[in-house]
Amino acid sequence: MKEGLSGNIAKAFIQSKLTILLMIAFLLIGGYSTMLIPREEEPQINVPMADIFLRYPGASPKEVEARVSQPLEKIISNIKGVEYVYSTSMKGEAMVIVQFYVGEDVERSLVKLYNELMKNMDKMPVGVSMPLVKTRAIDDVPVLGLTLWSEKYSDYELKQLGQTLSNEIKKIPDVASINILGGRSRQVNVLLDKDRMVQRHVDFLSIAKQIQGNNAQSHSGDLIRQDTAFSVDAGNFLKDAYELEDIVVGIDNGLPVYLKEVATIEEGPEKPIQHVFFGFGQYDPQQAAMHKSVYPAITLSIAKKKGADAMKLSEHIVAKIEHLKSVLIPDDVHVTQTRNYGETASEKVSELLLHLFVAVLAVTAFVMLAMGWRGGLVVFLSVPVTFALTLFSYYFLDYTLNRITLFALVFITGIVVDDSIIIAENMHRHFKMRRLPFLQAAIFAINEVGNPTILATFTVIAAVLPMAFVSGMMGPYMSPMPIGASIA
Repeated sequence: MKEGLSGNIAKAFIQSKLTILLMIAFLLIGGYSTMLIPREEEPQINVPMADIFLRYPGASPKEVEARVSQPLEKIISNIKGVEYVYSTSMKGEAMVIVQFYVGEDVERSLVKLYNELMKNMDKMPVGVSMPLVKTRAIDDVPVLGLTLWSEKYSDYELKQLGQTLSNEIKKIPDVASINILGGRSRQVNVLLDKDRMVQRHVDFLSIAKQIQGNNAQSHSGDLIRQDTAFSVDAGNFLKDAYELEDIVVGIDNGLPVYLKEVATIEEGPEKPIQHVFFGFGQYDPQQAAMHKSVYPAITLSIAKKKGADAMKLSEHIVAKIEHLKSVLIPDDVHVTQTRNYGETASEKVSELLLHLFVAVLAVTAFVMLAMGWRGGLVVFLSVPVTFALTLFSYYFLDYTLNRITLFALVFITGIVVDDSIIIAENMHRHFKMRRLPFLQAAIFAINEVGNPTILATFTVIAAVLPMAFVSGMMGPYMSPMPIGASIA
């Protein structure tokens, strides 16, 4: 029988001494790729979005809607690639949310948005501020939530500690942003005394101007000496209430008037804007028995950079917090993880990988029972090698290990096993016939059914691959499954 494509391929690999080395190399590459590929719970979807903020002081919500929001909606709707435009009108302020089509380039979309806004700002009424554009992405969703709570410290003190912790956590390379929820920030209140202001001949505007002028720093020039340039800055920012007290706010009868002479200066927490409390429920009965009430708290919401591994970042941050507990965080302050996206993603990915391994073992056992150890060995080796090469391709395609990409491996398990069983069963039949030596019988068996098996595999690819070209949100969400299955 003349050897065809599949027979020649099988003959080359069977007779080559590098086949076993290649299989080992592929398995090592696949295992290494598994460690390099970031782990996430869901696939990353590229949906360019932006929030636009404009201020229109003194205008009512209806006036803001009629003169700012609606004209801006029409302007933005003309941009190519924009799918939805929403707006919210408030007293003296408008917010417009812009969403582009899925798959649009983020940078180009934002450039088009900026150009259209700047080009049409002359159509806005007098008094409207320049637009403030803030981008939004899937990576803005926090991957880790750390809640600081204490039986002893107030939310004001926790907020100060949270700001210090935030600065330390930001030193970690893959941290994109940190938001602090709850707590009261530090604030200095200046309570002016009208009678003393009249006596010292100062007014409110001059006091405000002096405070603003003293709380500033400007570049005055450069001093060059011996080929070295020194930057010269004038002024400084106010650091505490004591510096504020000694600001000169006017001159009366040739004598300076200090702010402390016409005002009472108080330093302390601001008025509460957000309230965060922490307590234990039925999920943790042991802690609930020890801590029966709720306590003031703040939460650090930490977002990662694009492409960063959520699991590794969470582990790095948690390790950093454990270190800071010994040098910065008081013993009376507790740090509880209220959200850990990296941990949940890792658990689900590890669970799916375990199920894949169990499935391969189960299929191998069934094939061994039906066709002997040789047939089972073919299945046992073909599936992991296929998985390894597929994971290697995931790494180059910038995919992450998530439920969809791993579902592709689950999906192809049946196809790979089916092809392996067809080949192994025909080899088993030729081995039992004993007409040819084992090596020639194996090549002859593969040559018989190899080409139809390859054709059947391409038929499956033709049926699955079009799913990658589905439009809308579902397309990029599900695309790793047909692409991964086709590669395998």
